[in-house]
Amino acid sequence: MMKNDQHPIKAMLKRFLWPALNRFYLLRVAVLAALAFLFFRYICRPAWTNGESMLPTYQQREFLFYWQPAYWFSTPKRGDVVVIRMAGNSIFLLKRIVALAGETVEFREGTLLINGEPSQDEWAALTPCDWNLEPRTVAENSVYVVGDNRSMPIGQHEFGQVELRRISGKPISFKKRPGISAVMSP
Repeated sequence: MMKNDQHPIKAMLKRFLWPALNRFYLLRVAVLAALAFLFFRYICRPAWTNGESMLPTYQQREFLFYWQPAYWFSTPKRGDVVVIRMAGNSIFLLKRIVALAGETVEFREGTLLINGEPSQDEWAALTPCDWNLEPRTVAENSVYVVGDNRSMPIGQHEFGQVELRRISGKPISFKKRPGISAVMSP
């Protein structure tokens, strides 16, 4: 058989695996690299969890992606797990929203109270807790965030009021997690 009589699929596979290195190929590679950079920098950012504050929902050193457009046209809701920008573009926290603007939040002997009523949400008591925290009202354009692992001493846990502008997105989850009733999507 002659070379020109190759099966079309074999020829396409050969061109795909060993393309001609011409300027059109290099242009396609450059455009693809630019689009990938923009997508993973401004739309769907990769991240690692670091710490135990979100156990059992997210494990320590778990790799995840977070969807930045999640709140471009909507506001976060109570129960959402969000990524919070702390300093620059390199330090972020992963926390759950437990109270919204205008609501009062407190912990009494480990029970999360919203406006004086115990929270009945599944995520409100994922781990045993003995926290006590005086009531506080969440300011306008802010939310109150706490990690899911409240078995940690309160002094070792970063939590509190966060301005909405600091919320960078929400993690994309491809599996069922404790505290999340269905598989989340962006």
